[in-house]
Amino acid sequence: MAVTGLMMVGYLLVHSFGNLKVFFGAETFNHYAEWLKQDFGYPLIPHGWFIWAFRALMLAAIVLHIWSAAKLTQRAHAARGSKYANVKRHEQTYAARTMRWGGVIVAAGLLFHLLQFTTQTITTGFQRGSDPYSMFVASFSLWWITLGYLIWVTAVAMHLRHGVWSSLTTLGANTSKRSRANLNIVAWIVAVGWWAMAMVSPLAVFFGWVG
Repeated sequence: MAVTGLMMVGYLLVHSFGNLKVFFGAETFNHYAEWLKQDFGYPLIPHGWFIWAFRALMLAAIVLHIWSAAKLTQRAHAARGSKYANVKRHEQTYAARTMRWGGVIVAAGLLFHLLQFTTQTITTGFQRGSDPYSMFVASFSLWWITLGYLIWVTAVAMHLRHGVWSSLTTLGANTSKRSRANLNIVAWIVAVGWWAMAMVSPLAVFFGWVG
């Protein structure tokens, strides 16, 4: 769960950084989107292969992450023993207590995002076949899309804050009181930094600064 979680954290950071190219105009943004689909790794990797290999890798990571979450939940329930036992709850952050339903929100938002921008099954203010820049601008010009995205990004950021800390702890980085404090700082920086990077482009479109 820790490894697949960190894989997805890396993807989110790179993906949101790429979306900042919307500030450089349609040509730059569309070229970046096309480069991801066609040119990354070329000629070592044939045209169009990388994006599908990467999608398969991320899908596998998501499936393994969900499977791991289910197994850990199962183990946690088994470890509780009788419901009549007086079990002292450990102090947890709000994000930690809501990781499971937060994960459901994250998964639902991701599915909508893929149906919207990848397969174009759901069109939000744009026509099928539109270029990436037009899709981005048309979608985030709608208040309900921007609001929904804000809620989703906030849920993801909460998931990230606890997930980064928990993953690094699982992989052995939590070795002392000081390292625990440093891990918490790193987790907050990643979560808040990603939230800001993910929201600045949609908000810029919504308020008319881009487009």
